[in-house]
This record gives sequence, structure tokens and C-alpha cells, in this order.
Amino acid sequence: MGGEGKGTAMAQAVVIGAGPAGLMAAEQLAMAGHDVLVAEAKPSVARKFLMAGKSGLNLTKDEPFDLLLQSYGEAADWLRPMLPEFDAAAIQDWARGLGQELFTGSTGRVFPKVMKASPLLRAWLARLDQQGVQIRTRWRWIGWDGEALRFDTSEGVQSITPDATVLALGGASWARLGSDGAWAAQLMDKGVTLAPFTPANSAVAVDWSHHMATHYGTALKSVRWMAGDLISRGEAVISAKGLEGGGVYPLTPALRADEPLFVDLVPDVSAEALLARFAAKKPKTSLSNWLKTGLRLSPQKVALFHEMSKGVTSQPYELLKRLPIHYAGLRPMDEAISSAGGVKRGALNDGLMLTALPGTFCAGEMLDWEAPTGGYLLTACLATGRWAGRAAAEWLAAAR
Repeated sequence: MGGEGKGTAMAQAVVIGAGPAGLMAAEQLAMAGHDVLVAEAKPSVARKFLMAGKSGLNLTKDEPFDLLLQSYGEAADWLRPMLPEFDAAAIQDWARGLGQELFTGSTGRVFPKVMKASPLLRAWLARLDQQGVQIRTRWRWIGWDGEALRFDTSEGVQSITPDATVLALGGASWARLGSDGAWAAQLMDKGVTLAPFTPANSAVAVDWSHHMATHYGTALKSVRWMAGDLISRGEAVISAKGLEGGGVYPLTPALRADEPLFVDLVPDVSAEALLARFAAKKPKTSLSNWLKTGLRLSPQKVALFHEMSKGVTSQPYELLKRLPIHYAGLRPMDEAISSAGGVKRGALNDGLMLTALPGTFCAGEMLDWEAPTGGYLLTACLATGRWAGRAAAEWLAAAR
């Protein structure tokens, strides 16, 4: 389980990529009675999954299905058949079946009580081992030789010619964890159409003045962010590079299109009430003192207000509700939590099989969909992995 390859293993099905989507596909194939080999380029499996567990492992979002589906934007119609097959309730049952106690937070986000990913992953790998799934780490896929899959391994190049292949190669962010998008060239050479990779759930780059340095690492809380038609209420951390966090991540699609970014620093105070409070300000009270004592804004909010209001002629009470954030684009894609782009819907059939490569299926973040953080990413990775694994099993059964 998770060891290095020792010679070429025989398998009816090969899954390339040992993240959540790949492991789920492998499990479906094994449950259908097929011999399965999982090839992973890194020395260990599910590295991005484990990294997500460091912040608690948000498994899914427990909310009405129609609301959950909306979070997938333009890909909602594509994912509509797949998500009900492995929705929030099913994911929770699956995790409990692996011995995990769960809890649901006030926002509907579901976490293991241990607030980490490693116990769940260990239990999952043990079950896959019992099902006969072989996992080979340090097996980097380098393309095809005719119909054979070729892998660069610590023991030289290995070749396997399976009856079905599931590609679960990840997107193009966090390359150090295995998602480098290098596979794109291999598929394009085979005539597979891909959408270009772009950042998703990305931090915003801001060229701060030196006055902001004392606020690096602090969070802007109780704020509302706006860009284009998108609105997000959530905190963001001021970092030396810009703004990052759950408040700004959902706005990435609009920010990729260079839409202006605004923040409402007092979302629980109406514009009318704010105007009245400003009008009642004593003439001798400075703006800074009014912000601190009259509105009781946090030091980082006051600093952000002064940083972004320089040269702006709007009234202070107007800026508090719609303060422009002068940003310098998104941070590099490799810093993003996820990526948009990948294998287009039109390149696949309804079972996520590549029409240009019969018998080869795709799953997870390598597909052209995106979603905000909050459990949606992992939900779709598991659901598409399950869907592709079941379709691959049906393909194998039909070929017998």
C-alpha cells in the first residue's frame, strides 16, 4: 500500500493520480471486481488532501442541493447528474463508514471531529488494500507508447496496457503537491480540447504602502466584498503580498476579468444610518477618531480605509460602504487553492470518457469546472471520481 513499484504489475484498470478523485475511482473499480493499479508521481498519496486537512478538512457543505449546485457556476449543468449520486449526505455516510465522527458548523460546513485528514486517509487506504487495489508511488506518467501507458519510476520506465484508464491528474495549482498541469500537453497531442488554466480561489495582489506593514497577518472581519456581479461576506487576511482568505476567494472569476474590487467595511450598518452618524459627528472630531471611536472600526479597517481612500473624492460615509481596493491582479496560479480550466465538457461523453481516447476517463480538478472553498471542491472531486470509476467499470464489463 503506497509503496514503490517493483516490476510491472498487471491490472485491468489503471488510475493515474492518487488524490481523492483517483482513490474514489479506484474504489469503484475494485468494488466492481476489477484488478486496479493506482499510479502516483509523488512519494506519498493525497498530498493536497492532507494539506487541506491542516485547516480542518472541510469535507462538504450540508445545504439544499439546488443551493449547493449553484456554487459550481457555469459547470452546474454538467455536474448536475454526478453530484446527487454522491452528495453531502452520501459523503458524510462514506466518512462515517471509514470510522470518522463528524460535525457540522453553523454555516453548514462539515468536518471530521479530529479536524484533520490523516485518520480518514489511513482508513481509506486500508480499505483499498483489502479490496486488492495496488498503489505505486514515485510512478510518474510520461505518456503513451502506442496503447501502453508509460511511467518513469525509481526502477526505470514501466509500461502497462490496461483495458481502462482513469486520469485523475489534478489541476495546475500547488505544483509541489502534485498538481502541476504538466499532463495537458499529452492530452492535447491526442486531440483532446482543454480550456487554459487560470487561478481559482486566489489571493489578490496589492502593492501596499509601508504604512500597512504593521497590519500584515491580521484579518479584516465583518466585511462584505464585491466584484462584478459577485458578492462575498467573509474575512480576508492582510499579507505582505495582498489579501487572502475566504472573503475574496469566491470573487476570483470576476477578478480574473479585471472587474473592480470593493469592500463594505460596515455591512451591518445601512447607508442611511451611516450618513446620520457622520452628520452627527462633532466638527472637532477628526475622521480617524470618528472611525475608531464613533464606528469602533478595528485598526486594520481604519488602516485599509486610509490606504485606499487616498485621492478619492467621495464622502467618507460613502467610501465605508464601497471602498475601492486598488489591486494589481491575482497572485500567481501556483499559489491559488485551485485552478479553473482543464478538459472541456465537449471532449468527454456522459460517463467522463474521452471521445478521442475510448477507454480513458477523467475525473477531479483536471476537468474544466471550478467552485469556491467551503467543501465544494472536495465534494465535486469525490463525485466525479466516483462517476468516472463506475463508468470505467461499466466499460470493462461491456468489453467482456
